[in-house]
Amino acid sequence: MAVKRKKRPARTLAQGRPPTVQKPRSISRKATRGLINAIHQLEKKKAQAAAKGDKVAEAAANSEIAALGGIQKYQQASLQGQRNDRGGDSSRVLMEWLRTKLSASGLTADGSVRMLEVGALSTTNECSRSGFFHMERIDLNSQGDGILQQDFMKRPLPTHDAHTFDIISLSLVLNFVPDAKGRGDMLLRTLDFLKKPHSTDADDTFPCLFLVLPASCVTNSRYMDESLFERIMTALGYTKTHSKITQKLVYYLWRRTLQIPAKAPTFKKAELRSGSTRNNFSILFRGSMT
Repeated sequence: MAVKRKKRPARTLAQGRPPTVQKPRSISRKATRGLINAIHQLEKKKAQAAAKGDKVAEAAANSEIAALGGIQKYQQASLQGQRNDRGGDSSRVLMEWLRTKLSASGLTADGSVRMLEVGALSTTNECSRSGFFHMERIDLNSQGDGILQQDFMKRPLPTHDAHTFDIISLSLVLNFVPDAKGRGDMLLRTLDFLKKPHSTDADDTFPCLFLVLPASCVTNSRYMDESLFERIMTALGYTKTHSKITQKLVYYLWRRTLQIPAKAPTFKKAELRSGSTRNNFSILFRGSMT
C-alpha cells in the first residue's frame, strides 16, 4: 500500500533566498526618529567645527556620523518614513492641494509642469505617478536611477527661462542644512530656479515652492515661530497659499508673487520662546545680524 505524502505549501522565491540577500530589517519608528535626529545634530556639530577651523572636532563628528551608518542609513530611515504605515509620502499632501486646480486650469497629465524635487528619495511618489509633472530629481547621495546626484547649492544656474521650474519641492531638506545662514541661502536660491511670476492673480498656482519641515521648527524653536517664518517668506516675494500642521510635520505651499528682492532681507536672531526644551532652528541671510 502506497504511503500518502503530506503536501507542503509551495515556497516562494523570497523564502528560498539565502540570508545574505534577504531584505534589510525594518527600523522601528522610534529608532528611525532617533537616527535622523542624531545625524542632524552631528551635521550641525561638523559645520560649527568647520566654521571655527577645528579639524579635530570636524573629523570626530564625521567619525560619529559614519558609525551611525552615514547618509545611506539616514536615507534608509527617511524612506521608511515615507511608507504608508509611517505617515506616507509628503507629496500626497501637495497633490491634494494641486489636483483640483490643475484639472480646473485645463492641464492634463502630460508632464507639462516642470518640477524640481530637491532631496529626492524615490521616483514613485505621488507627484511622479500623477503624470502632471516633468520631474527633475536631485539628491546629495542618489539612491537610484532617475535621481541625479547633485548639491542644490552647487547646481548651475539656469541660462534660459526654459530651464527654470514651475514648482520646487524642499521636503525635509531645509532643516537638514546645518546652519541658519545656509538655510537663508537655500531659500534665496530657490528664486534663481523658479519661473518669474507673470501675474498677481490669487487664483494662479505657479510658480511655487512646496516646503515641508519638522513641526518643531516653528512650534518649539527659540528663534522661529509661524509669524516670523511667514514674514521671512513674504520678504522673499512668496505668498502662502496652503498650510497644514500635524503632530510631526508642517507643510506649506508658497506662490512666488514678486521678482527677486533687490537685497537679501535682514532679520535679527532674537529669542521668541524660552525654556530648556526648545530647539535652535532659525533662518538668517548674509548680512543679517546674529
